Amino acid sequence: MLNRVVTVAALAVGGMMLSKKLKQNRGFGASSSVSESIEINVPVKTAYNQWTQFEDFPQFMKSVKEIRQLDDKHLHWRANVAGEEKEWDVEITEQVPDKRIAWRSITGVKNGGVATFHKISDNCCRVMVQMDYEPENAIESVGDAMGAVRMELRGNLQNFKELLEKRGSETGAWRGQIAQH
Repeated sequence: MLNRVVTVAALAVGGMMLSKKLKQNRGFGASSSVSESIEINVPVKTAYNQWTQFEDFPQFMKSVKEIRQLDDKHLHWRANVAGEEKEWDVEITEQVPDKRIAWRSITGVKNGGVATFHKISDNCCRVMVQMDYEPENAIESVGDAMGAVRMELRGNLQNFKELLEKRGSETGAWRGQIAQH
């Protein structure tokens, strides 16, 4: 009997905490934001160059199934979002070699953000990613409230770090610049 009371109490507390978090995030359809950073033991140029290889993202982003680069400024994404396969197009809105890459979705899943690259030393850099997104349904809103997007971003950055440090070099580079608009 005591176990049932404890279980019910735990569920009630968990429900109240989730309700509070959803209200803070303004619930379904409201915009959310996450940011994470990681230090990587490679030169900033190596990290930046690898990040420009968008079609390689599925190697370190577990939910990304495919990215097709359509031209210098446009990408088509296919990924698993909260258990559902989704597709969307992205426009790169700013790109400054070794400094930053900013994007926004132009179809499908609403998101945007920026990845910035910071030199710590000749062989160490910090990659910071800030992303804004809009959960599209109740499942995505609950996952957002529980920190699923932040945990996935953190894991993806860790995978990126491991991939780069193990390899020691980038698979390619695009050094072009896209002016902010």
